[in-house]
Amino acid sequence: MRNLLPLLNPSPHAGGRSALTCRYRCGDACFQEVPNTSDNEYAGDVIAGALSRRSMMRAAAVVTVATAAGSALTLGQAPEAAAAGSKGRGNGNGNGSKGKAARGLRFTPVAPNTDDKVTVPDGYDQNVVIRWGDPILRGAPAFDPENQTAKAQAGQFGYNNDFLSLLPLHGEFGGRRRQLMVANHEYSDENLMFRRYDPENPTREQFEIALAAHGLSVVVVEETRRGNGLTAVPRHHLNRRLTATSTFRLTGPAAGSKYLRTSADPTGRKVLGTLNNCAGGTTPWGTTLHGEENFNQYFANGSSATDKRYGLGSGPTERKWERFDKRFDARQEPNESHRHGWVVELDPYDPDSTPRKRTALGRFKHEAAQPRLTDDGRPVVYMGDDERFDYFYKFVSSRRMKKGNSRAAREHNLTLLDEGTLYVAKLTGDSPTTEIDGTGKLPADGEFDGSGIWIPLATGDKSHVPGMTAEEVYVFTRLAGDKVGATKMDRPEDVEPSPRTGRVYVALTNNTDRGKAGKAGADEANPRNANKHGQILELAEHRNDASATRFAWSLFLVAGDPDDPSTYFAGFPKDRVSPISCPDNVAFDPHGNLWISTDGNKLGSHDGLFGVAVSGDRRGELKQFLTVPIGAETCGPVIQSERVLVAVQHPGETDGASVEKPASVWPDGPGRIVRPSVVSVWRKDGCDIGV
Repeated sequence: MRNLLPLLNPSPHAGGRSALTCRYRCGDACFQEVPNTSDNEYAGDVIAGALSRRSMMRAAAVVTVATAAGSALTLGQAPEAAAAGSKGRGNGNGNGSKGKAARGLRFTPVAPNTDDKVTVPDGYDQNVVIRWGDPILRGAPAFDPENQTAKAQAGQFGYNNDFLSLLPLHGEFGGRRRQLMVANHEYSDENLMFRRYDPENPTREQFEIALAAHGLSVVVVEETRRGNGLTAVPRHHLNRRLTATSTFRLTGPAAGSKYLRTSADPTGRKVLGTLNNCAGGTTPWGTTLHGEENFNQYFANGSSATDKRYGLGSGPTERKWERFDKRFDARQEPNESHRHGWVVELDPYDPDSTPRKRTALGRFKHEAAQPRLTDDGRPVVYMGDDERFDYFYKFVSSRRMKKGNSRAAREHNLTLLDEGTLYVAKLTGDSPTTEIDGTGKLPADGEFDGSGIWIPLATGDKSHVPGMTAEEVYVFTRLAGDKVGATKMDRPEDVEPSPRTGRVYVALTNNTDRGKAGKAGADEANPRNANKHGQILELAEHRNDASATRFAWSLFLVAGDPDDPSTYFAGFPKDRVSPISCPDNVAFDPHGNLWISTDGNKLGSHDGLFGVAVSGDRRGELKQFLTVPIGAETCGPVIQSERVLVAVQHPGETDGASVEKPASVWPDGPGRIVRPSVVSVWRKDGCDIGV
């Protein structure tokens, strides 16, 4: 099955992204100084002034106890370590060489390529579900790229679709053939949106259109008459747009904090807009979660007083929004940036509801937030902070979910993410540090694995971090992680618990700064210096209890060219897998297989979507299902029995591209503006995916 990589010239940017993408999506984060400069023993109290000697000793004690607990677990209290690392694993001696691929993954893999289209396996078909600018609300006009307005965009599908969720519709809402789709709109790229765009002199109209292109979309979709594709249902009464000017509520223990009050909102409880929504999650009670990620890039004139380790720039922003609205100027509104970087919860079934920013889940660059229930019905939300050398978190609610769809149950369930305990992860390897040399060479025991603990940061109004109040922990969560010695990871992005086993899978996209002078070097969980391809971490909670404070972990997949000796595919023969680079979003299919979308493929081919078995004798067999067009990133995804849904984000976003000089002609062909879109894929014969 081995596919030879094409001989191409990859981007010089970290992770393979273009300079244009880096500018507009994350504010050139990879070219800025790494925000985490802590030594993870004592980070200094930048919020409340110098700590007393006693407080410093207490902070050091927290780290010492955490380290000791992690080591003890490795030495014999974590039987899951072997299970997470080797149960069902092949050893390279014939594993997977006979029989069929895992059920759900029986398709001919797509070869790496640089075609300007969505490429799918033989025997599969596709259609565009919805494009940027397609009208979804009543009164919204058809998309006209030469005559855009903010009013029109506020009723049309937003720009740069990322996270996708498909929810069932019953009875009066639509029946079996219809579902409710929720999409994030991460960021705007004005160079590809507006003809003759001048980045030094944006107009107020362009500013207002861009505000309206951000946010969230709720759209009813229905099956097409041709195959199992989907198409949008415009002007349905459940359709909705939320933008960077919509009203959101701050809830939970930090709501009303002095750090969240502004001149426009002295209560600290009402926010205009949501920014840079990346991945997300779907709750068991029927709401969706949306992670606010690279919010820092929208705020100008930051300083040590306003930034507090989140990467606010000290000068003007790329988009220059601060020229039109003072809330984007940190000198005028120093607390406005603190009102972003949260997890947003949306009730898509209630078009009149106000979305909530859940402060109990902490503030950082949330890539995702995916829940799992404890045995007694309390939600646990796993979250990654997408920054080099930042941390992996979870939140354990103190309240149980109520079953059913009654009004009382729904109202109760909408309080579940406001009370509980926020934790950060500390991982300890079980191999001697001398065996982790930064090359990716496996240690003597044949796998990168170990144990870990969840260190509590805050519970309600109680802080567990010496020298920080609870509201400081929630608003400046990164500082809390620094103080308690959390493990510095290689950009933890999307996180997904397996609905079958409860094991948690974390996409670590890359970290080319690992091992540089003055930066953290390789450790067993992040075993390669100058890591440009990333890895997937597999985590098993103690006794499979989602509320446990101990866990075992292993690296399930170490990405890259299978010919590279530093790569690892759960022990599956490497000559029988697809090459993969920069894992980003993850999802499970109905058969229990993990699907991985990539962002910034550093192997010279376009980004894509991959499926991999996580159990059985095919564990680690990775197969590429599709690729996306020039300049695009694969987002979403949603894997149903009969279809796969992906969000094709920023197509044509390459260096030097513009409306006048497009780098891609997808999805509508030459002479038409490039448009981020959602795509559905299905089998031509009508059978289920990969069976």
